[in-house]
Amino acid sequence: MAFPRISKAKPKPRSPILLLVVAITAIALLFLLSSLVSTDESSPLSSKSRENVVKFKEQKHPGTGHERYLYWGSRIDCPGKHCESCEGLGHQESSLRCALEEAMYLQRTFVMPSRMCINPIHNKKGILHQAINASSEDRWAASSCTMDSLYDMDLVSETIPVILDNSKEWFQVLSTSMKLGARGVAHVEAVSRVDLKKNNRYSDLLLINRTASLLSWFMECKDRNNRSAIMLPYSFLPSMAAKKMRDAADKIKAQLGDYDAIHVRRGDKIKTRKDRFGVERSLHPHLDRDTRPEFILCRIRKWVPPGRTLFIASNERTPEFFSPLSASYKLAYSSNYSQILDPLIDNNYQLFMIERLIMMGAKTFIRTFKEDETDLSLTDDPKKNTKVWQIPVYTADDKTC
Repeated sequence: MAFPRISKAKPKPRSPILLLVVAITAIALLFLLSSLVSTDESSPLSSKSRENVVKFKEQKHPGTGHERYLYWGSRIDCPGKHCESCEGLGHQESSLRCALEEAMYLQRTFVMPSRMCINPIHNKKGILHQAINASSEDRWAASSCTMDSLYDMDLVSETIPVILDNSKEWFQVLSTSMKLGARGVAHVEAVSRVDLKKNNRYSDLLLINRTASLLSWFMECKDRNNRSAIMLPYSFLPSMAAKKMRDAADKIKAQLGDYDAIHVRRGDKIKTRKDRFGVERSLHPHLDRDTRPEFILCRIRKWVPPGRTLFIASNERTPEFFSPLSASYKLAYSSNYSQILDPLIDNNYQLFMIERLIMMGAKTFIRTFKEDETDLSLTDDPKKNTKVWQIPVYTADDKTC
């Protein structure tokens, strides 16, 4: 029996509007996916560091829903032997970078001290006079400032997640670690960051507590000459300054226009002591000479043409000390911008952080000491590891300029 032939209906042409909608939707989805997997290419960090940042944000502690944390103590120079005093901002930042790098290496959230100690030697803005019978907490509060008045925590957290040790999250972490018992926290001492990462005894813990260490943070990072071990550049923390300080620096840079800058470190570095024969000696024998105006003029003229605006940041206390430089340059100091700075600045750490941002924006920046081989510097004396006290030199020689 023959089946009747059924003719197939011709397919209707698809609407061009429908095709256009589908195409636009597909393109939008592609852009969305690419934005989710991309990282900030403007970041000064390496691609490997940016990968670590992504891992930090995804890393959770197994079975608890919490991130993992690294705690170094409530003061940057502690644990260690300097708990009643502290070093200057640069030294403390070296310690802070050390701890942040360890948190980055371990892919843990760093518990940041909520306050930073201010060394009175570096603070002419004045620390409150401390009563004889004041408690250690009162003395600490009077000789320190809040960490978030110095650094932008949200900005830091874009690279290494951080929380402050006076935050609700930190107290929740402490509470959770006690409930977890042996799986919650380890108080470690004399354990390298490599072991902390590779040893399962530590890697799965909610909290690693470094306060059992007898060494200060800075001593833990003494091998900073090993460039392959350095994950954060020197410029990282200076660029993480609190927003109000970044804004102030931007206003001053806009008023300066096209300018150069020098950092002249004198006061704390040109100190001398007498040997057993009564002869004055210094760890930096040429520094006092090299940072005097006549020698600065001789040194920088090959880098900074006459007539340029020269911003000077210095701890020199003598009024008009740098005035002789005005014969060749238009001099500018942070004190020229008191209307911008005075409402913001409570201590010299904040002032220097703004000055650093200004110096970083200069066309040509000349340091006091070389931090790197490519740096321009006022002196050839080494900054660190100078253990030999030598007789200061004040006369010119062939290497002066």
